[in-house]
Amino acid sequence: MEQVGERSAARLVAILRHLSPRVGAAPAPTSIPTSAQVSAVPQPGRFCYTLDNDVLTTEQRQFYEDNGYLLIKKLVSDEDIERFRKEFMRICRREVNPPGAMIMKDESLRSQYGQSERVVNKVQDFQEDEELFRYCTLPEVLKYVECFTGPNIMAMHTMLINKLPDSDKQTFLHPMHQDLHYFPFRPAARIVCSWTAMERADQNNGCLVVQPGTHKMPLKPHGYPKQGAGNKLFHGLLDEDEKIPKVHLVMEQGDTVFFHPLLIHGSGINKTTGFRKSISCHFASSECYYIDVKNTIQEHLEKELAEMVRKKYNMTSVELKDIWNFRARLVQGERVNL
Repeated sequence: MEQVGERSAARLVAILRHLSPRVGAAPAPTSIPTSAQVSAVPQPGRFCYTLDNDVLTTEQRQFYEDNGYLLIKKLVSDEDIERFRKEFMRICRREVNPPGAMIMKDESLRSQYGQSERVVNKVQDFQEDEELFRYCTLPEVLKYVECFTGPNIMAMHTMLINKLPDSDKQTFLHPMHQDLHYFPFRPAARIVCSWTAMERADQNNGCLVVQPGTHKMPLKPHGYPKQGAGNKLFHGLLDEDEKIPKVHLVMEQGDTVFFHPLLIHGSGINKTTGFRKSISCHFASSECYYIDVKNTIQEHLEKELAEMVRKKYNMTSVELKDIWNFRARLVQGERVNL
């Protein structure tokens, strides 16, 4: 397995290669054995969003085709969930500091609680934390991911969310949105999110809310809520259709939902005194390709993210695909384009 320093250096070279074509040569593709047998080409006719495989039943495939998500009960073990929970607590206490990770906090609570799970609401981009990144390599998760992406799989975006109890000062509601808004790579059908509940998630503590069938819609304009200042980069639909039915996904610990990046979804507030934790990864086929988002509805997102990166790393020029190239990590098969 690669050492963290070597992998970070390789990603930095990849970014610099985008910024300056003279720096470095393309790395040789890495090959990791694949698991289930699938066809990486969508079959014409009945199924457009899933690939032929021996994992999903016909009923499961049809449900995903119709609704854009599929819930698998008790997929991740209690033992693994507990390991992820302990690593999150270590990060909260600053006992470990994963390179490249973004630790998001409610600063208004720091004076009262210091460094603890009462303050940290998200660990994003944990691809360099080997303990948390184990989630992205779990065979029981990847066997389902492969049904949507094919055998060459990249982990593109990782998050451990700790939804804090809500208050008048800060809301952790995530407005309804489509994840493809954040992604400069296509095709959308070869991207899937795996989202696992680390404890029971229901309407009281802010479970996921989905609008079934909206994965068949195009990408819609996103931005910050019109009323009140939203959390940084928590963009939502600018024109939400309230007539589309919503489903609250009540999940027990270890339950995992796989969903399409165009599926409209969000999460409510946490009305309890506890915490609602989940761990997730957006996977994509390494055969996906980057697109230029300039002059598209994603252009303003690129500008916002690029400005943040420029300030943090003192870069003079960066594009959205450079940021995602840094985050990407191969988990199975061969690295083709991403």
